[in-house]
Amino acid sequence: MTILESWLAGASDPSQSKVVVQGITGKYGSFHTEQMIKYGTKVVAGVTPGKGGQTVLGVPVFNTVAEATKATGAEVSIVFVPAPSYLSAVTEAFEAGVHLVVGITERVPVRDTLKTIEAARRVGGHIVGPNTPGLIISGKIKLGIMPAQPFVPGPVVVFSRSGTLTYEISDYIKRGGYGTFAALGVGGDPIVSTNFIECLEMVRGNSLVQAVVINGEIGGDAEERAAEYIAGTNFPKPVVAYIAGRSAPKEKKMGHAGAIIYGRAGTVESKEKALNEAGVPVAKMPWQVPELLRQVIKK
Repeated sequence: MTILESWLAGASDPSQSKVVVQGITGKYGSFHTEQMIKYGTKVVAGVTPGKGGQTVLGVPVFNTVAEATKATGAEVSIVFVPAPSYLSAVTEAFEAGVHLVVGITERVPVRDTLKTIEAARRVGGHIVGPNTPGLIISGKIKLGIMPAQPFVPGPVVVFSRSGTLTYEISDYIKRGGYGTFAALGVGGDPIVSTNFIECLEMVRGNSLVQAVVINGEIGGDAEERAAEYIAGTNFPKPVVAYIAGRSAPKEKKMGHAGAIIYGRAGTVESKEKALNEAGVPVAKMPWQVPELLRQVIKK
């Protein structure tokens, strides 16, 4: 069982995991490192080539991930590097013994994403992202750029293609009297490293999870594939969904590289139809998600 599988299955305590931040000395990396540390994330090392020997927020900085993992035992990495450096950074992490990488970086070429997926498979690891807000296990660990306030421990898991909607929907879930066991941004690119089906499979046997929220958006067929998995494998937990982009014009990219409609493919209607046929109710607006949860979560 990989680190990510263990966390989402509720089989291990993420708060004990040691994290290395690649790109920690940058403005973006240092800011979010501080927020992660405040949340309780165990950041033990940072990496920026050429800046080894420095410290950021009391965290030692190394020139390479290999040096960082050898000195600290870090097994999880979060990546804040520019897109041209993403492939080399992720590959370096896996080669150094890291088993979970969270890739915040945007505008990563699809070819590079595919190569990082292969790198993960070679070591039996996982990548979340790229172009993701990250991953949070409520009350345990924050690996990303999400604000902490919307996430309180509870029985719901949120898997999302959108960053800001991850926060918004989780906040509505919180206001609705529930909480989130975990929230994971799969990423908004056409190709992502960990998809909805893999996420659903990882929480399948978690007794702490009573329901799953899929936050999808226009473009691609990720939601249709998830619906096929839910129906075809008799997924044991209730699932509800929200699909962003209901009013989006066709053949115009809407923010995310994967959020584009071609002809009749990738529309809200096609996704909603597939999910409904799989027994998944779809909210018309984000604030309706907790209303749907009330209908499916057993008292």
